[in-house]
Amino acid sequence: MPKAKQLILTVPDQPGMLGEVAGALGAKKINILGLAAATGQGQGMIWMIVDKTAAAKKLFASRGWDVREEELLRVTLADSPGSLGKLATKLGRAGVNIASIYAGSAGSARKLDAYLSVSDLKAALKAAR
Repeated sequence: MPKAKQLILTVPDQPGMLGEVAGALGAKKINILGLAAATGQGQGMIWMIVDKTAAAKKLFASRGWDVREEELLRVTLADSPGSLGKLATKLGRAGVNIASIYAGSAGSARKLDAYLSVSDLKAALKAAR
């Protein structure tokens, strides 16, 4: 199973902020492969997978946005009932806790990539095979 680098971006919670972030990435030809976002306590949090991690980090730093990097488990799942359940069961049996999950395009209408933040990446990589 492959790993993925997730960027965790903290930005002000204000109208147009996601557009500013996505527009800045697009202007630098950085593609968003997976994304989740939420707001709370006056801040926006954006979790994303991009095709050019280093360039995105440099861009965010130049804008004064706080960015962290985290390694995730990336699993390509069939777009069919039960595929996520099978994976989650395997991880649970291996003692791996899933902290978060979101999905992105796998380049096919019949598949999707799931990005999982897990308690034990090494065990997750082995269990998800």
